[in-house]
Amino acid sequence: MKKNLIFATNNRHKIEEVSAILDGVCNISGLKEIGCFEDIPEEMDTIRGNAMQKARFIFEKYGFNCFADDTGLFVDSLDGEPGVYSARYAGEECDSQKNIDKLLDKLKDKTGRKALFKTVVALIIDGNEYKADILKTAEAEQKFEEATESGRTAGILETRDSELFSYSLNFKSNQRE
Repeated sequence: MKKNLIFATNNRHKIEEVSAILDGVCNISGLKEIGCFEDIPEEMDTIRGNAMQKARFIFEKYGFNCFADDTGLFVDSLDGEPGVYSARYAGEECDSQKNIDKLLDKLKDKTGRKALFKTVVALIIDGNEYKADILKTAEAEQKFEEATESGRTAGILETRDSELFSYSLNFKSNQRE
């Protein structure tokens, strides 16, 4: 019998995407299905901290095995900004366009525009906590290979989504933030 797993999001597209990736492994449901209609806290100063805070909130309040994610854009010439504040870079009540405008304004006098999207997934199964970084395809394949060869990983789930991207999840267990 497949396990049920709550994805700490209300984004239907994300739920459908992850459900397709994990089809046959577990059943994925969103926050609406467990009656969670409140804002989940994101008060940490890292995307890793936010992902774990959201997963812990759902597990502790609702008692379900769950996972949560957080993503940020890290621009080298801005010392990693906007980073963990990507969604609210231009302020709490901003939208994507205002965030983009602020980013472009801060980059106008910069020569380097190298940036990286980072996503962290936090997973709680039966009270055990795991965290994983989602990496780009080429980098993920190398990290996957290195981790499996060196035995540095507690468990690796490699998945492929042909429409959007490929990635590996390298879960590290029981490291409380």
